[in-house]
Amino acid sequence: MAENNRRRRPQKEEESGWQFWLQTIALTIAIYAVFFLGFKFILSNDKVSGPSMQPTFENGDKVIATRHSNISRGDVIVLKAPDEPGSFYIKRVIGLPGDTVVSKNNKIYVNGKLYKEDFLKAGNKVKEPDTSLYAGKPYSYTYNFTLSTLAKNSPEWQQRYSSSYLKKIEQNNKVPAGTYFVMGDHRTVSKDSRIIGFIDKKSVIGEVKWRYWPLNRWTIF
Repeated sequence: MAENNRRRRPQKEEESGWQFWLQTIALTIAIYAVFFLGFKFILSNDKVSGPSMQPTFENGDKVIATRHSNISRGDVIVLKAPDEPGSFYIKRVIGLPGDTVVSKNNKIYVNGKLYKEDFLKAGNKVKEPDTSLYAGKPYSYTYNFTLSTLAKNSPEWQQRYSSSYLKKIEQNNKVPAGTYFVMGDHRTVSKDSRIIGFIDKKSVIGEVKWRYWPLNRWTIF
C-alpha cells in the first residue's frame, strides 16, 4: 500500500505542474487578448507630432484616446487627415453640426457667443523668431473669418469641395450635418478646418482622455 502511494505522488505532482503552466499560458493569452481588443475597439494609442496643439500638447507627447465617444465642443480628438491618407491629426472641436463659427479681432464666436478658451493659458506667447509675423502674439491668434468667407475665399476649400457645396455653406454659414469644425490651439501654425475643411464624424478616431508621456506632464482630460 505504501509503495502504491509513493507511485501516485509523483504522478499527482506532475499533473499539478502541467495544470499550473496551462493556467499561466491561458491567463497570459487572455491578458494579451484584452489589450489587443481594447486598443482595437475601445482605445487608441497616439503620439503628438508637431507644434499645432501648443501649449496644451507638445511635440512627442503620447496620449490615449477613447473610441466611439460622444464628441462635445472643446474636446480634443484624434482624426484621420483628409489631405494626407494614412496620417492622423490631433485637433480641438470648435464647431458642432449646425453651429456658426466666427473669428473676429482674435476672438472666436460660436453661435454668436464668445467662445471661452480656458485651455489657453493667459500670457502664453508664440515662440517664434522676432522676424516672424506672429512673434509675440498669443497662441490663439488667427485672422478674421466666417464659414461663409472661407467657402468663398479659401483656395484649399475650393479645391476640396464642389461649387454647389461651397455655395450652400456660403449661404447658410453653418457647420454641415455629420461634420465638425476643428482648430489647433497654436493657430498660427495649425493646419485645421480653416484649411482642410470640415471633418466627417466617420474620420474621428477618438477623444483624447489621457496624456501618459512625458511622466512629468501626466494628465487626465
